[in-house]
Amino acid sequence: MRIALLAGLALIAAPMLEGQSLASKIDRVKDGTVRLSFPAREGVCGNGRGNISTHSKGSRGEWEHDCESGPVRVVIERTGGRSTDLRTYVGGQWRGEATVDLGTVEPKEASDWLFALAEKGERASEDAVFAGTLADGVETWPALLRIARSERAGRKTQRSAIFWLGQAAGEAATKGLDSIVQDDNGDREVRESAIFALSQRPREEGIPALIRVARNSQDPKLRKTALFWLGQSEAPEAVALFEEILTEN
Repeated sequence: MRIALLAGLALIAAPMLEGQSLASKIDRVKDGTVRLSFPAREGVCGNGRGNISTHSKGSRGEWEHDCESGPVRVVIERTGGRSTDLRTYVGGQWRGEATVDLGTVEPKEASDWLFALAEKGERASEDAVFAGTLADGVETWPALLRIARSERAGRKTQRSAIFWLGQAAGEAATKGLDSIVQDDNGDREVRESAIFALSQRPREEGIPALIRVARNSQDPKLRKTALFWLGQSEAPEAVALFEEILTEN
């Protein structure tokens, strides 16, 4: 009876949801489960059971893996009009029923909603960051940078945004990470996460930014963290900086 009731509710709700924004459709569900799908960006694959890779590469025809290239599937638990839990899968197929199944939605609209949820600082915010980065054809770094700077989002969500910012963005995002580190009013743990993200960027982007931190930061711990990651890089510029510091002292 429960499955039949849920299926009936979904059929009734479907016509009412047409023409509404994704946010409005989700907000209509005060208590229950909402699920949706959207195309995954290149390089993302999964086995439909929660194992997701963001660096899928070809196998040269030597072997075949069971990592499917999409779609991204998101399950949102709603309680009291809030999104209290969010689970993400790639590949596979749905089982059972949901209060509302929104079907396949546009990647940009899904990503926008997920990043907006991340900024709210709710229980599902940290998980929403990762899901938002998986959408096909979406430039994610502006939203990730906004979340990284948002105190409302919460420290864990900020750190998650900074990690994916460092993984996904190019030179423009590196400038943004640099500005987060240099913000003397920012949270130290968030700034340390930004330093780590800079260390993961291509050498021509990350090394100069880390050197600026090591030279200019007013926080000794942040300078020490930047120097640590410079030491891991083995970059000639880093060696020159170490020599400069040591000979001055």
